[in-house]
Amino acid sequence: MMTGTETSPAAQAGTVTLGGDLTVNRMGYGAMRITGHGIWGPPNDVDAALATLRRAVELGVNFIDTADSYGPDVSEELIAQALRPYPSGLVIATKAGWTRHGPGVWQHDASPAHIQQAIEGSLKRLRLDRIDVYQLHVPDPAVSFDASMETMARLKEQGKIRHVGLSNVTLEHIKRAQKIVPIVSVQNRYSFSDREWDFVVDYCEANGMAFLPWGPMAQGRKANEVVGKIAAARNVSTAVVSLAWLLRRSAVVLPIPGTGSVKHLEENVSAGAFRLTDSEFAELSAVIPKPYWLRG
Repeated sequence: MMTGTETSPAAQAGTVTLGGDLTVNRMGYGAMRITGHGIWGPPNDVDAALATLRRAVELGVNFIDTADSYGPDVSEELIAQALRPYPSGLVIATKAGWTRHGPGVWQHDASPAHIQQAIEGSLKRLRLDRIDVYQLHVPDPAVSFDASMETMARLKEQGKIRHVGLSNVTLEHIKRAQKIVPIVSVQNRYSFSDREWDFVVDYCEANGMAFLPWGPMAQGRKANEVVGKIAAARNVSTAVVSLAWLLRRSAVVLPIPGTGSVKHLEENVSAGAFRLTDSEFAELSAVIPKPYWLRG
């Protein structure tokens, strides 16, 4: 347990502010993996899941990302079970936009009626009066995107949402959403070896939004070779190197690595204090070169 005179491991990553009033440490935690196989049902070891959540807070993690579809419901219920009464400053971000019908099965539903129902469920499971950051999990191809966002805006006006975020979106989605309601965060797949959304990271940085990367680890043989070489030379895990690249990529990046293991959690959070050299950062960045129109 940290004392008041120490800097927590998560705090060594620095901070980012969402919406001008929520400042959190830049090493978060993603709570998808505290569910069963296929992100379905309860975890095999509930006690381990609860211990992981509690240890995250002990390490200074004060941003936890979840969703009503994780389980479904299970992740949110375990967060409340482990952490209530919530420590001061803890931000819980959740999402709506999927329905679940079995292990590994995800079905779109970002209709206004579903979002309205979903937030009531999340508030009840998390035992909160307001969600600090409520995210559209994914645009629904069968529903007007504007209608989904207008529902989020209405929930914010009703006081059930403090801030609105987006997930799995294009730049066009972000700009359309901003015309309806302020957006404080974007969560897309991203890593040093998966740079499809480089320009979205840059847009978030230019517009004061946090960027939450999911799938932050190396992908592909070349990426694994490069990250493995650096990890071996520095005597750390490849996860630490991958997360350190994200933290250096932009000051608005807020990694949310997920795990159901205390050991892996501690390893991930240690990336907050790990610093890549300039040459290491450049080598990792060169695994997937920027498109020519983004090169300086």
